[in-house]
Amino acid sequence: MSAKPLILMTDPAWFEVAYEINPWMRPTAWRADAAANGRAARRAFEALRGALIGAGVEVCVIEGARGLPDMVFPANAAVVLNRRALLGRFRPLERRGEEDRFADAFETLRRRGVIDEVARLPAGLFQEGAGDCIWDPALGHFWAGWGQRSSRAAADAVADFFGREVIPLELANPRFYHLDTCFCPLPGGEILYCPPAFTPAALSEIRGRAPAAQLIAASDADAAALSVNAVAIGRTIVMASPTAALRRALERRGYRVVGVDLAPFILSGGAAFCMTLRLNLAVEPALATTA
Repeated sequence: MSAKPLILMTDPAWFEVAYEINPWMRPTAWRADAAANGRAARRAFEALRGALIGAGVEVCVIEGARGLPDMVFPANAAVVLNRRALLGRFRPLERRGEEDRFADAFETLRRRGVIDEVARLPAGLFQEGAGDCIWDPALGHFWAGWGQRSSRAAADAVADFFGREVIPLELANPRFYHLDTCFCPLPGGEILYCPPAFTPAALSEIRGRAPAAQLIAASDADAAALSVNAVAIGRTIVMASPTAALRRALERRGYRVVGVDLAPFILSGGAAFCMTLRLNLAVEPALATTA
């Protein structure tokens, strides 16, 4: 397996905004000029892939499928850590056809030696992959969103499978339908987040586990741009068109911010993190001793 960060993406050939399963989705805007939007989506995908490669990432691209436009968001395919993958299960009917496609893709990755084990959730649980279960490299645990798409009990299933602590965070606002739309733990220990996305209990959990100085509250403009849906690679953060204020806040903390225009995908409610899935995340040795 590559020593570089290895990230999965899905080719956008079949991407479109064809239905509405979250408040961001605008199929009418897409259909107003589907051909132009398709071309713009291809350009945006290539710009994101180029930004990731420029940050030192190896990108693995799989094919999408006709009629499954949201396969372009593979963050929801699985939770992956230490060469083990727990496949996601979707709540919306429109996305359930992706499950077997992603299962096939992960079986191919297993045969190639990228992943050692691929497993499925217990019956009756919904868990929409890394979009709702984000590894925190500084604290050494998962944060798990629930209440909009993923089941609360799925957090326990993730903890059982990986043998790592999972901190459930209830999402209060349908606009923030996945945790990755409003929460981004950074390698230096900071957490970029949107406070209005969470219940009071979830906010207390976040603020109880991270020092106030490490919390970066995103503005309404940052949330509207889906900038919090970001990919952190070392000291580089790749995100959808950041505001000047957010860029400055991150640069003051020593990060290099790379902005990418992902407008076609934001019409579907996804941005940089949604469009990627890190395949070779691993627990650092110092963290492994605390499990």
